[in-house]
Amino acid sequence: MVRWVPMESNPDVWNKFLKEMGVVSGWEFTDVYGLVPELLMMVPQPVAAVILLYPISENTEKLGVEKLAENEEVSDKVFFMKQTVGNACGTVGILHSLLNNSDVISVGDTLNKFKADCSSLDPMERARLLESSEVIATKHAAAASSGQTAAPSADEKVNLHFVAFVSVDGSLYELDGRKERAVNWGPCQGDELLTQAAQACQRYMACDPDEMRFTVVALSKVD
Repeated sequence: MVRWVPMESNPDVWNKFLKEMGVVSGWEFTDVYGLVPELLMMVPQPVAAVILLYPISENTEKLGVEKLAENEEVSDKVFFMKQTVGNACGTVGILHSLLNNSDVISVGDTLNKFKADCSSLDPMERARLLESSEVIATKHAAAASSGQTAAPSADEKVNLHFVAFVSVDGSLYELDGRKERAVNWGPCQGDELLTQAAQACQRYMACDPDEMRFTVVALSKVD
């Protein structure tokens, strides 16, 4: 199995990755400091995606299975890919965030080509395409090594996982490359994304209320 160095949950690191990939400035990842309405109001709007970092546990896995079975309807407008590269969940989350919003975010030539090359591929084939992309792997490695904490080795087992939430075609979708398909969490318009995704994040946090290793980051328009 191909393994990459894990990417730190740090908006500065992710924004460096955006810049390296050629994403046009104007959209950035920002910390979400809390999920209550007063703190959500501090997040720059509009929000194109929300990414949750959570520790994998028996309880979070059970919630994931339940939500997957609850609603099997997935719009064909959703861009979804599996994850076959170890420790690449941060980059897969960023790609899911960007490529489901490429109509409003100028994602650059590299990602536009990647999405075009994926158009006729199934989610597993898209994962293999990412696995073979030296350009994206190099940009991931550069960003991962720029974090505030020492980056672990690519072989180190990490029990933390990133998933992205986006609003597509009137529904909130959780995009997790470990799952067989996108997870439909129910109705959600674009301007409801932050509040609806926050509720989904709270469901994950409620699985392990004594766990402190949850973080939430939003992809926001900043100018």
